[in-house]
Amino acid sequence: MTASVERPARSSRRKAKGGLLAGVRQGLTAWLSRPLASFHLLLAVFGLLAVIGLVMVLSASAVQDAQKTTLSSFGKPMLLDSLGLIGFYLGLRVPLRWLRQFSPTLLLIAGGLLALVLTPLGSGANGREHSWFTLGSLSFQPVELAKVALALWGAHVLVTKRALLSQYRHLLVPLVPVSMVLFALIMLQPDLGSTVSLGIVLLALLWYVGAPARLFAVVLTSATAAVIVSSIGSGYRNDRLSVFLNPGSDPLGAGQQPLQALYALADGGLFGRGLGQGAAKFDYLSNVQNDFIFALIGEELGFIGAIVVLGLFAMLAVVGLRIAARNTDPWIRLVASALTAWIVGQAAINVGYVIGLLPVTGITLPLISAGGTSIVITMMAFGILANCARNEPDAVAALRSLGPGRVGGLLRLPAPEPYRPPARRKPVRPSTPPRGAARTGGSRAAVPSPEERRRVHRSAPPTEYRRRSAWHSGHGRSTEGGRR
Repeated sequence: MTASVERPARSSRRKAKGGLLAGVRQGLTAWLSRPLASFHLLLAVFGLLAVIGLVMVLSASAVQDAQKTTLSSFGKPMLLDSLGLIGFYLGLRVPLRWLRQFSPTLLLIAGGLLALVLTPLGSGANGREHSWFTLGSLSFQPVELAKVALALWGAHVLVTKRALLSQYRHLLVPLVPVSMVLFALIMLQPDLGSTVSLGIVLLALLWYVGAPARLFAVVLTSATAAVIVSSIGSGYRNDRLSVFLNPGSDPLGAGQQPLQALYALADGGLFGRGLGQGAAKFDYLSNVQNDFIFALIGEELGFIGAIVVLGLFAMLAVVGLRIAARNTDPWIRLVASALTAWIVGQAAINVGYVIGLLPVTGITLPLISAGGTSIVITMMAFGILANCARNEPDAVAALRSLGPGRVGGLLRLPAPEPYRPPARRKPVRPSTPPRGAARTGGSRAAVPSPEERRRVHRSAPPTEYRRRSAWHSGHGRSTEGGRR
């Protein structure tokens, strides 16, 4: 009797739970179908990553502030985030057609700065690198600008030549040669990590434009061989590769940071030791606020905090590809795809070497790690992505008919222009002048040659052919009769 009573109760609970899940699913689907859903999702991901990054950088810099008895480590991240917000607003505010028109100039500026940083005007770490322009306590790294410039210009070139991309020479030229020049300038600094990040932009452009798979096999094989050769030829890169292949081989040297990062992640547990309570930043992990800040997140915020950060980057991947898929402008589709692949790919590489799956390359975690140019340029890239989201066809129709909305009104954003595909020109068949006109220069009527007269005679209809034959036979008979 009791079992028979419990069965209807369980079935009713299952129905209620199923109805709740169905309601949540319908509500989420309805919200995602709204015109500005991509724009709002991107703003949420951007805001959460920026706040988490600022908090963790301040936590990592607290030890330095206590030692220096100054607040320089607090003021610099705030200043850089302020500059980054200006870059975000510019990327969101400037019309995308201006960015496309200005992309060749932006690439020339980035290439010139990459060449200029190799001169005595550039500076670097330990005197072995020339990667920054330093002005007081601020520094500028031109390779970060080159990543955005290559994405904008590469998309412009590929879209301009999209009718010819089935041919390899049009698919690869001039995109690949120009990229190789940029790679060479970066490797002369030398900066292998930034070269890998720029390579992600190039591969993303080729992938989303539809390049064949065998091309990627050749490119990835060549890139892997080049990385191995450059690692063997350099002392500290060789040490990093050796530590990756044999963890724990040099715990006090090249393997100290990867080993201490794993210890910090293990100490964090599920919920972490608490914000500001991490021990890795006390000289166990040098410069933890830069390349290994994900280890500090795992130590202070635990597995939950690390999963939240990874979930935000996964959400960025989904939203960025959604923006690309929902746009009709092919240039916007390529730009959104390339920028999303660059940011998410760089984050994957950083997390990969922190947890020991990849060799250390010195790539920062976007929007999280401390870094002057990286923070500003990445925020500007988020602004361009948000601008692409506002140019989705449904978003354009809604913004132009219903107004700018709350965010657009607060930021005074203009309504985006609808996409108008370029008019296709009808192919014009060239006319071939008659042979006689070519010989006489067109001054007199063309006289057909005997061969042309015979060809026209053969191609005449049957009735016309019989008429002409009869005329010729009669003309011949009359001629013979006259002779007789």
